[in-house]
Amino acid sequence: MHPVIAKTFGGLSARYYVRQFLFGLIFPAFIFFVLTNSKQAHAPGLGTYAFFAVSTLLYPYSRFVYENIVGYVMGSNVFFVNALLMLSVKFATMLVCWVFAIFVAPFGLLYLYIHHSRNSNA
Repeated sequence: MHPVIAKTFGGLSARYYVRQFLFGLIFPAFIFFVLTNSKQAHAPGLGTYAFFAVSTLLYPYSRFVYENIVGYVMGSNVFFVNALLMLSVKFATMLVCWVFAIFVAPFGLLYLYIHHSRNSNA
């Protein structure tokens, strides 16, 4: 594997990537279900499938960026809130990370590249 690819796309642990990838599959599956089962059902176009694929593949890196930013801002604080509120907010942030993965993920990939480059040189 090329070193740049290994340091970026291979930068997340397989366990983390697979977990986030599976969560990312929720959105294209739901959207596809709605598009094909509505009264005016139609098959999504090629562009829609491409967007689904890119967003789903990049979602773990987008989520990585989000979780690192939230972790930095919140620190090790713990909040006790209503479970329904927490799950709603979590779902909303997952959706935002999935929709904007093509814009957010490059920051995560850049960070992973720099991080793994520094560790290999040390």
